[in-house]
Amino acid sequence: MRNALIVVDVQESFRQRPLWRLADNPDIAARVDRLVRSARAKGDLVVWVLHAEYGSKTVFDPDLGHVRLLDGLAAADGEPVLTKTSHNAFTTTNLQQLLTAAGVRSLTVCGIRTEQCVETTTRVGSDLGYDVTFVVDACATFPIPHRDLPADATVEELLADPRTLSAADVTARTEYALAGRFATIRTVAELA
Repeated sequence: MRNALIVVDVQESFRQRPLWRLADNPDIAARVDRLVRSARAKGDLVVWVLHAEYGSKTVFDPDLGHVRLLDGLAAADGEPVLTKTSHNAFTTTNLQQLLTAAGVRSLTVCGIRTEQCVETTTRVGSDLGYDVTFVVDACATFPIPHRDLPADATVEELLADPRTLSAADVTARTEYALAGRFATIRTVAELA
């Protein structure tokens, strides 16, 4: 069974946000690079996915130049680099067609934000019939504010709010939600 490594949103856009200093895995590029090298050595397909919000004038607007892989990462010749506009890597791209054409039946998924685009891609991939492995320590996320915290709250206000969900809690919740239902949870050391 052929495998594909799906690298979701490991992009410079996130490093441009003040919240980046709270990333639970600031060395994500090195961990992803280790997975990518291992996948290439095994003959797995490596697919890079970037998130874009066209015309938004945010760090996710491609016109501002941040919708690119984190420094230190690069697609090799022939590795697809897809741009998505939804929370999962399937809905607004031709990812499923690429995987089908390549004979892929299992996925290894990693990236940024653990609970958002990476988890959603994992769930959709599972629903589409892929055997999915979620590489928990090759993902990154940030503390999540309570829904009542104003959208323009500062990082300091986020951290001061006792209702804020820590990045560690977000990751643990994601593991609980995915394990045994949508994916097998693994670490970089177990795979590469």
